[in-house]
Amino acid sequence: MAYFAKIGLNNKVIEVQSVTNEILHDSNGVEQEVNGVDFLTKLTGWSIWKQTSYNNNIRKNFAGKGYTYDEDRDAFIPPKPYNSWALNEDTCLWEAPISYPDDDKIYNWNETNQEWDIVE
Repeated sequence: MAYFAKIGLNNKVIEVQSVTNEILHDSNGVEQEVNGVDFLTKLTGWSIWKQTSYNNNIRKNFAGKGYTYDEDRDAFIPPKPYNSWALNEDTCLWEAPISYPDDDKIYNWNETNQEWDIVE
């Protein structure tokens, strides 16, 4: 399966659709993103689609509803979870100002105190 994100206003992902890989194949059997875009445009009438992948081989992250497509980075970026978090330019994922603790415990981010709180 191949996956495509439907892009709306402000480059927000509205939904993700799947198409069979065969739809992407050109006359030489090579997958072409444009073939998937053309198929979905004809099927839905919506013309702004970007391919995405579960294994993050295409556009950094698998697109989800509410993600943003960043044209400059050619990447899907998830919604920012907290104001204090910064975007990692390599992964296009948000990171806390301090690293997640490296132990077997479970933590939640405390935005007020800017720290990881252990979940009891």
